[in-house]
Amino acid sequence: MSSETSLGGHRLQGNEPSSDSTRVLAAGKRGQERSIMRKPCGSSEPLGAAPAPVAVVGRGAHDEVDFDAFDQLSRSLPTTGPVLEPEPSDLAMLRPVVSGQAARAAVPGADGEAEDGEAEDGEDGGDGDGDDTGGTGDDHPDQPPTEASPLLRPRAASPAALDGDGEDPPYLNNTSPGRFWFIFSQLLAAQFIGCFDGTIMASSHPVITSYFGAANSASWLSTAFLLTSTAFQPLLGRLSDAVGRKPLFLGCLAVFALATAWCAAARSIESFIVARAFCGLGAGGSMTLGSIITSDLVPIERRGAYQSYINVIFGVGSALGAALGGAMAEALGWRWEFGVQIPPLLLCIGVAAIAIPAELGIVDERKGVWQALREFDAKGSLLLTAAICFLIVGLSLGGNVLPWSHPFVIASLAIFAPSFPAFLLVESRVAMPIMPLHLIRRSPRANLIFSNFLAALLSNSIFFNIPLYFQAVLLTSATSSGLRLALPSIISSMAGASTGFAITWTRRLKWPLLLGALCYLVGAVCLCLLRRDLSAAAYLLVLVPSSLGQGFQFPGTFMAILVCSAQTEQAVVTSTLILWRSLGMVLGIAASSLVVQNALVHYLGLASVEAIAQLDQPYREQVVRSYEAALRLTFACCIIVAAVSVLLILPIKLPRLAMRKRR
Repeated sequence: MSSETSLGGHRLQGNEPSSDSTRVLAAGKRGQERSIMRKPCGSSEPLGAAPAPVAVVGRGAHDEVDFDAFDQLSRSLPTTGPVLEPEPSDLAMLRPVVSGQAARAAVPGADGEAEDGEAEDGEDGGDGDGDDTGGTGDDHPDQPPTEASPLLRPRAASPAALDGDGEDPPYLNNTSPGRFWFIFSQLLAAQFIGCFDGTIMASSHPVITSYFGAANSASWLSTAFLLTSTAFQPLLGRLSDAVGRKPLFLGCLAVFALATAWCAAARSIESFIVARAFCGLGAGGSMTLGSIITSDLVPIERRGAYQSYINVIFGVGSALGAALGGAMAEALGWRWEFGVQIPPLLLCIGVAAIAIPAELGIVDERKGVWQALREFDAKGSLLLTAAICFLIVGLSLGGNVLPWSHPFVIASLAIFAPSFPAFLLVESRVAMPIMPLHLIRRSPRANLIFSNFLAALLSNSIFFNIPLYFQAVLLTSATSSGLRLALPSIISSMAGASTGFAITWTRRLKWPLLLGALCYLVGAVCLCLLRRDLSAAAYLLVLVPSSLGQGFQFPGTFMAILVCSAQTEQAVVTSTLILWRSLGMVLGIAASSLVVQNALVHYLGLASVEAIAQLDQPYREQVVRSYEAALRLTFACCIIVAAVSVLLILPIKLPRLAMRKRR
């Protein structure tokens, strides 16, 4: 009665049951007996060039086999015959089977940054032959195996595995697909509400300030939100590493909901402004932690696709907030535009409390909030918060609400001047800084952060001043100038969504950054060449390059800096990147306003834009030309900033997603 035993993927057949060692010994007696000659490691001779012997120790029932020799024998025997039937020439046992996560862990490198031979093909001199599944990156698949070769070759992840139907888990931290989408859907909902609330003041603040009779306080409604949403973001990353993502995320959502209810019930403009400040804290914190939680759950090789969903929600929420804020204030009353946000926020709190894992994001061991605060970088946090607050207040009020020579503006900027260097000094000495200085000091992450800062500065400089060009130079209405921005907003959202999916598909990270920076450069040049006798279509098309630059560069930078960072740094890296992006947005408005106002001071002082169309000739023409020259100078400055951004991106080397080391 024949028996069949499987060993190493080969079938052993015999006429009677026997041990594996006995069958191998029998094979050797059928004409294959030789002495073992092991080749040195790295030999170029193919293993299958000559039959290899099997070393058998002892005799009888307890014979032992040298399995290294047996492995060579299995590759040297002919494919015909009754004893061993090896698989076809390219054996599946040449290298070990590894999952996507284990394979990524096997890739050498430090800090997840690009190494020699791992740079993107065609961009940084690397071969780019990485395994698309995040494997070991076998760069020479056609060379014959040697004795030092691993036994089994890595398997390429199937589409089913990538979708969660195969063996490899599609999400991290043992999260099932159903639970992930339960979490991710409420993260998107919180992102949408935060973006909606952040832009709702753009069109509804006239109604609110008129109700309270405080038109001179209009700028504080947006400044208070921007101030707190920016200043406290760096603290959340490091703090969430100690206490976990869930408590902080729930706390931010609770603050957001309570502050929104406070806005709806405010009885004075001062109370409303304080409520808006707490709204900024809750909304900014929930959006930042939402991005961090997504990075905790999604493998980096598929992170781009999910970033696309976030980009779409960000664009839609921001656009609807700006577009519907005024309409809701007029149709429902301004209090209800805040009241309608409370039920979905409460729903998000309930879903987050149930779905988000309690241990998510904790580094080392869980700590209580007070224990974490005692060990926290208190000096650095205080200095950074003070520096950001006074910078934003000074830049937001200076030249807009108050003249630059006003004592309050001067005092705010004077406090910022020593606070930020002091913060950098403190961060260089503490063990657990809230913003590690190597992030802003070493390439490629320093290049990525500062190019992202410049992109945000360019974005707000361009899209803040182009409506001024339409109204002051082309003499269009505010409604018409706003409608001209609809197409660029749509293009930017579509480009941002496409970029995430394209990164996931191409596995390359540098092209969206460089393409985005070049688009900004082209867009600034086009704006600098604007004149008054162009067609209506030209004034729309001239904004397309800058919109594409925004759509390419923001999600591309976010993905690139995550890939260049270890998993334990994801939270602090994300919060640092968002901080510098927010500072760029604030500085973009302030710096461009400063350029425009200084260029106009010789001609107009602080003349009203709406009054220009009412002027008689030749005064109106002089005013229009003054605005045209001032805005052209502003766009020329944007060209310089865009060129610097390109120079920051050109020299960096980024790994392909498949070559990233996960720790």
